[in-house]
Amino acid sequence: MRLRHIEVFHAIYLSGSINAAAKALNVSQPSLSKTLQHAEDQLGFKLFRRVRGRLIPTDEAHVVFRESSEVYAKIETLQQACKSLKNGDAGHIRLSVLPVAGLAAAPAAIARFRAGHPDVSFDIQTYHHDEALRALFDRTSEVAFVFDEGEHPRLKTLKLGQGELVLLYRRGEFANVGERIPLSAIIGRDFVGITSSGPLGDILSAELAKLKAEVREVVSAHTFYVAAGLVREGVGVAIVDELTARAMRDERLEFKRLEPAVKFDICAIHLEDRPPSHLAAKFITEMQKSFERILAA
Repeated sequence: MRLRHIEVFHAIYLSGSINAAAKALNVSQPSLSKTLQHAEDQLGFKLFRRVRGRLIPTDEAHVVFRESSEVYAKIETLQQACKSLKNGDAGHIRLSVLPVAGLAAAPAAIARFRAGHPDVSFDIQTYHHDEALRALFDRTSEVAFVFDEGEHPRLKTLKLGQGELVLLYRRGEFANVGERIPLSAIIGRDFVGITSSGPLGDILSAELAKLKAEVREVVSAHTFYVAAGLVREGVGVAIVDELTARAMRDERLEFKRLEPAVKFDICAIHLEDRPPSHLAAKFITEMQKSFERILAA
């Protein structure tokens, strides 16, 4: 199948009619019908059957749709990239952020930035750490905001600040504690672990290894926010980044920094061979201010 065949096939498959697909693609019905016929001739089998005025996908069409979906997604990404180039790349900023940055830092930074640059548009993708890096390599994101990114031969890392891991727990669970609490305080307690936490998970694992003690992990969550929700309900305690802890703290949740301190870098990264546009570079500075405000609160 050619790329045009895939585009037309997807439009008909999703809409169920030649008329609706033609409107979606802004082409004539005869042109669309001709393209579909050509695709079926090339494939050697029918993709649709007409039933009471609607086009019903054949069994073969379901397989083609499933196998071609990734290709179609790439076409949409290409179209968005071309649109950005047409409008001027600096006028559209594409970001990939961790969930905590998407909830706390990014909205405030974008609001302040657009107050001074109302013509700039944004596309925000919320990912786990590895997915955020993949978005850079796939060129669906211009800048990624992550934690503690080390050296990489194809990436440029800009350090925006430094945070700490903290112990998140229900208020009143730890009595007579000072400004900090030892990591060993979690030993013997129900613990909410985090999967897909990237470098922060590696940092925490290294610190726990130093204790040479088993941690009683009762639940494994995929985001720090879910872990915080579990802590709020009394499931256990958790080690999270302090941005999450500050965002989730309420009348039921409290947190303490660890003793000794377990720190991590807050970073903006981009492809080394694709520096941020002028406006994207200015937005990175705005994000840095957001992180600083949150950590100073």
